[in-house]
Amino acid sequence: MSRKPADPILEERAQQLLKALVQRYIREGQPTGSRTLTRESGLNLSPATVRNIMADLEDAGYLRSPHTSAGRVPTDRGYRFFVDSLLTVNPLREREIEQLRIHFDRGRNPEVLIDSASNLLSWLTQLAGVVTIPRRHMGSVRQLGFLPLSERRVLAILVVNEREVQNRVLHTDRDYSGTELEHISNYLNAEFVGKDIEQIRAALLDAMNNDRKEMTELMSVAIEVARRLFTRPEDEDDDYVMAGETNLMTFAELSNIEKLKQLFEAFNQKREIIHLLDRCLTADGVQIFIGQESGYEVFDGLSLVTSRYQTDDEVLGVLGVIGPTRIPYDRIIPIVDVTAKLLGHALNPQH
Repeated sequence: MSRKPADPILEERAQQLLKALVQRYIREGQPTGSRTLTRESGLNLSPATVRNIMADLEDAGYLRSPHTSAGRVPTDRGYRFFVDSLLTVNPLREREIEQLRIHFDRGRNPEVLIDSASNLLSWLTQLAGVVTIPRRHMGSVRQLGFLPLSERRVLAILVVNEREVQNRVLHTDRDYSGTELEHISNYLNAEFVGKDIEQIRAALLDAMNNDRKEMTELMSVAIEVARRLFTRPEDEDDDYVMAGETNLMTFAELSNIEKLKQLFEAFNQKREIIHLLDRCLTADGVQIFIGQESGYEVFDGLSLVTSRYQTDDEVLGVLGVIGPTRIPYDRIIPIVDVTAKLLGHALNPQH
């Protein structure tokens, strides 16, 4: 699990009291007073001493006092110190892992596996489970071909990485004859065979920005057809599958109608959460964003626990769970970690 830069080390009694308070708040969801915390911590301290230590923790930004109660609750900083310095995470038992593995039978459709992973995360945690759609790495193009279809459609046939054949239906502005498509495929094969998809996309972008007067009619038509084939739609690779959003409505701290409206709008628009998940693509292990650490106001009061999933040699995407900041981190971290490993293994064609 990745860790943020550590806060200055608190003295031992303060750490024990902070740990006891966070654990109780995660469990009960209610502010904790000094007398209750004295019992919970197991320390041989008077309520007055506990009260003083709690006041110091509040002054340092680890706790806060809700207006409606004399007790205290953790802040984002308090949760961060708890997760980084006080939390004990026990790995899942082999029997539990085997039960999870059943949901990832290899050979199933990747879309089914992604959907299964999001639902599994939601079911196991009773939170919102999210899985990004795998990033497509198409490799190098070895051959291109086109066949005319009816109603201004063209069937594109690609041979990628020697043996992988991909078929795509393109919707065009006009009908093309078989002869025209043969000329187009000859031109594109001469220009692009042996290049990977990102190189082709860059070349197409340059060509589309060039002066069209310098192009022959064949070049212009071929580039337009190739653009429809290779140019990535704005929302491709920027999508995810989510399950269990309504689970969040069961938490009192998320019951505010305006807060829920903003949150569900963010889920639908996807932009903020995709940017947040993208930040996890280059990081090893489980990543945790607590409240304001996300950088997006809509996720204040929420935590996101994620891990990237991958095959042996390629990072495919990110999965995780979203819930209030008082989620049981000790239980959720290993679930997210194991689910990511199982999904990556199931999507690995070499296994």
